[in-house]
Amino acid sequence: MAEDCIFCKIARKEVPADILFEDDDLVAFNDIQPQAPTHVLVVPKKHIPTVNDLTEEHAALVGALALRAQALAAERGVDGAGYRLVMNCNAEGGQTVFHIHLHLLGGRQLRRMG
Repeated sequence: MAEDCIFCKIARKEVPADILFEDDDLVAFNDIQPQAPTHVLVVPKKHIPTVNDLTEEHAALVGALALRAQALAAERGVDGAGYRLVMNCNAEGGQTVFHIHLHLLGGRQLRRMG
C-alpha cells in the first residue's frame, strides 16, 4: 500500500468510508461524490496506480473486482434495470485517484457513451 494514497488509507481504516464490502483483497464503499443514485467504488487493497500498471499476475484480481461489482449491483437492486462499470486510466481518461478502482453506477437511466 502507498502511504499517501486515499484508497490505501481507507483500506487501512485510517480514513472513514461507508464500507459496503471487505475481504482480504478488496474493499467497496459508496463514492463521496456520487454521479448516480448507486455509485460504489470497488478497490483492490493492493496499490496499483493505473490500468497501465496491470500485469498478467493481476488477472484474478481484476476478475474479482468485476464479480464483486456484479454482486453489489444485485444487492442494491440495480442489476435488473442495468448498471455501468467504469475504470478510468490517467488524467485524460478521467482518473483522479491513482489507485485502480472500478465504479459501479446505476439507479437511473445513464447517458449513452460514444
